Amino acid sequence: MEKRVTFSSWTIGILFAVPQLLLIFTFFYWPAGQAVYWSLTLQQPWGGGNIWVGLDNFRSILANADYWNSITASLVFAGISTGLAMFVGLVLAALTDRQLTGSRFYRVVLIWPYGIAAPALAMAFRFILAPEAGFMAVVNQVWPGFWDPGLDGTDAMASIIIAFSWKYVGYNFIFFLAAFQAIPRSLIEAAAMDGSGVLRRFWDIQFPLITPTIFFLLVINITESFQDSFGIVDIMTSGGPANATNLMVYKIYSDGFKGLDYSGAAAQSIILMVLIVVLTIFQFRFIERRVHYR
Repeated sequence: MEKRVTFSSWTIGILFAVPQLLLIFTFFYWPAGQAVYWSLTLQQPWGGGNIWVGLDNFRSILANADYWNSITASLVFAGISTGLAMFVGLVLAALTDRQLTGSRFYRVVLIWPYGIAAPALAMAFRFILAPEAGFMAVVNQVWPGFWDPGLDGTDAMASIIIAFSWKYVGYNFIFFLAAFQAIPRSLIEAAAMDGSGVLRRFWDIQFPLITPTIFFLLVINITESFQDSFGIVDIMTSGGPANATNLMVYKIYSDGFKGLDYSGAAAQSIILMVLIVVLTIFQFRFIERRVHYR
């Protein structure tokens, strides 16, 4: 028998909802409204309020080649880092789910990276991938000039992709492992008795049944790659060299707080929000069709 809590007066329910509504308004609607207002106005250089300029801030940004370079870099970063983090997390979860020797140890260790703050992670990878020390220094001794994120934009992009992917491998691993363990063992055992190999069982049984998890992680990883990359970029490359890693979220910071162009930075934040919404709608519209919920 289902038990439900009922209230004799509707005002009690409203009072319970008020704290949540205040939090949503304070930390989402109010900042978003301020960003929209600032994006449509121009701040006076010596104070005195803002001047209404309509869409001029957006026209100025979209006419800037550097901003389009930032969009391209962000899309490349999001696509590669999402694919890499999800693929590695999926493989590790599949191996751990097979109950191989040491799987319980790996199950604990592989979750830890997600608990590390982005700046601390970036600092560690900055030393690991430094051309003059660590592993890559050995590679540079064999092939001089092979790796230098400080001078080569491709190397710099690769370094922040590796750091970001490493952080989200643990996050993806948790969900993939939970999805694998939710599959009835009787299905796997029946397929094994019919002579299906490991890869065949994975592709025909396990993979279709975890597509809801794959779709969920795809949406989360792409969204976070646009929003959660600031700390890694700031510590490892500061947007360089030659703006090769000047992702959209970092350009908002550099233009707003270093260039003191608050209105332009607000317009960029609106464009970033719209881009994430469009990408999310695209995923739900076209990719969700391939998801099997039953």
